[in-house]
Amino acid sequence: MMNFKEKQQHLADLTVALGVNIQQGQHLIISTPIACADFARLVAECAFKRGAGDVTIRYNDEKFARLRYDYADTETLTSIPHWWQERSDSAVDHHDAAISIYAEDPSVMAGVNAEKVKAASNAVQNAAKKYHLAVINNQIRWCVISVPTPGWAQKVFPELSQDQAVEALWDAIFKTTRSDVKDPVDAWEKHNDSFKARSEFLNAHQFDAFIYRNATGTDIKVGMPKNHIWAGGQETAVDGHPFFPNIPTEEIFCAPDKNRINGTLASSHPLIYNGQMIDHFSLTFKHGVVTRFSAQKGEDALKSLIEANPGSNMLGEISFVPYDSPISNLNLLFYNTLFDENASCHFALGSAYPTCIQNGQNMTPEELAAAGLNVSTTHVDFMVGTQDLSITGLDKNGVETPIFINGNWAF
Repeated sequence: MMNFKEKQQHLADLTVALGVNIQQGQHLIISTPIACADFARLVAECAFKRGAGDVTIRYNDEKFARLRYDYADTETLTSIPHWWQERSDSAVDHHDAAISIYAEDPSVMAGVNAEKVKAASNAVQNAAKKYHLAVINNQIRWCVISVPTPGWAQKVFPELSQDQAVEALWDAIFKTTRSDVKDPVDAWEKHNDSFKARSEFLNAHQFDAFIYRNATGTDIKVGMPKNHIWAGGQETAVDGHPFFPNIPTEEIFCAPDKNRINGTLASSHPLIYNGQMIDHFSLTFKHGVVTRFSAQKGEDALKSLIEANPGSNMLGEISFVPYDSPISNLNLLFYNTLFDENASCHFALGSAYPTCIQNGQNMTPEELAAAGLNVSTTHVDFMVGTQDLSITGLDKNGVETPIFINGNWAF
């Protein structure tokens, strides 16, 4: 039986070897909360041992970020220094690999001024446009992972002491990332094979639309663009090297036709957006645009998301995740999109991935929009999957094919 350090080493190795597939002499950038510094250093060591030319760790501090929101004015928060944008652009220009350790405490931003957060977030997104485009076009290899912080762990396991909660969250992460098995690389290769058959089925059928329904309130018809491409698991970067953008991952995803979406989506999990919790919310679409929304908690944050920038009020991603899947079967609410989106069928407000349409990586933003893909600097996933969710595919003649029955694959 493996001990904690062995499992932790497996996760770090997976992130470097499969996540970003670091190449000899390549520069790696690690973005991490300061609470995850020990693990970030372990990842850096793995990268060096695998031949990375250099590693840079960029620390962030959400408690300090909260102080800035409370005390700095909006003008200050939206003034992005030139060096920050140059640093972001440089990662693209030099084909760096990027690992993001995503581990927010869902309570840190409670009560923060939503307008300040919206303004600051928009400023950062605008300054990082080049990097954002590189990510969604797979011009660089990138990977998002999560490891515990005390605040996040206690939110997931409020009945445990802080130390016990952190330990329990580590165990859940090891299990869902397959870091607790003897040969995690082999486990991930077999897992990746599971995506291929269903992606091939969906791509071959080229469904014209999907109908979603459940008892929670989801009732929507989602049109699909011509020549769309379903993907999942491992992707291939422009440089030809494979990588895993998310560890863990259980989803098969595509881009909908942003103009052919009509009906209502009801959330099945809370959403943490810019550190603020949005819960029990719904979005109603007409011709692809959000026309009505509500939330029992965090409605101001939901409003700021929808109004964040052009395209943030339309859908850019459609994703299939079975209810009976490893993360979902843990029966845990992670309060972390990386995990919760891989426990539930989900959509994303904002940008579509150009790779989800034939020749999309070579299209201009105008050409992508003309093809039906949403173009935006926002991309925020939210979950709608439930145990009773049904999804039906429609071909061009309206012939129906069951895709999901009672929350799980029908084929």
